Amino acid sequence: MDRDLITRTTVRMLDAQGPAKFSMRRLAAELNVTAMSVYWYVDTKDDLLELALDAATGELRLPALPQDPAARRAQWRELLRATAREYRALLVRHPWLSALAGHFLNVGPNSLEFSRTVQEIVRSTGLPAQGQTGAIAAVFQFVYGFGTVEGHYIQRCAEAGRTQDEYHREAMGAISDEPGMAVLWDSAAELMEARGGDTVEEMRERDFSFALELIVAGIEAMIERHARDAGTG
Repeated sequence: MDRDLITRTTVRMLDAQGPAKFSMRRLAAELNVTAMSVYWYVDTKDDLLELALDAATGELRLPALPQDPAARRAQWRELLRATAREYRALLVRHPWLSALAGHFLNVGPNSLEFSRTVQEIVRSTGLPAQGQTGAIAAVFQFVYGFGTVEGHYIQRCAEAGRTQDEYHREAMGAISDEPGMAVLWDSAAELMEARGGDTVEEMRERDFSFALELIVAGIEAMIERHARDAGTG
């Protein structure tokens, strides 16, 4: 047994049970050791959860950033989209991760590499320095929220023994059958038809892609505004 094995097992158990049911005693039983044996490798349960958080973050396939600044400036949109999609997939794959990321400082080596990559991409956009943290927040807090809700929805469907589409039809059917929800239903049905997509996954992908493009367009607009204001000045 070593710390890497303990961390991998913790990630697997968190995926299966979530953080509420995770305990050092259950971990020890999974590893077939005594609970005290685990404490030879980590001091506390929180230390172990931080290790699991960083280990999961290490699954991100971060894009290789061009060394040439001009090439990086030309590719910032594609780099940003790719990183955002990777982060969303990570949050969906590990529904427990978003709660831990909001609880711990998240300063492990993999998390720091993710942060560094994001900063370098946003720096290459040409936004003024005072606006770069806001741009990071706009993109990745959006992805954090979107991926968290998506991951929890998928988890609820699995726990209910239903597919995402079955769960969605049941929920929409419950709304349509309620007399007091008629106005909301009519409005929602109109939006759903306009959105398109035959499955929940397709509809969600359309929403995510469109929202991400809105943010990219907003960054472009702010870059143009900054250039215009600088020229005027």
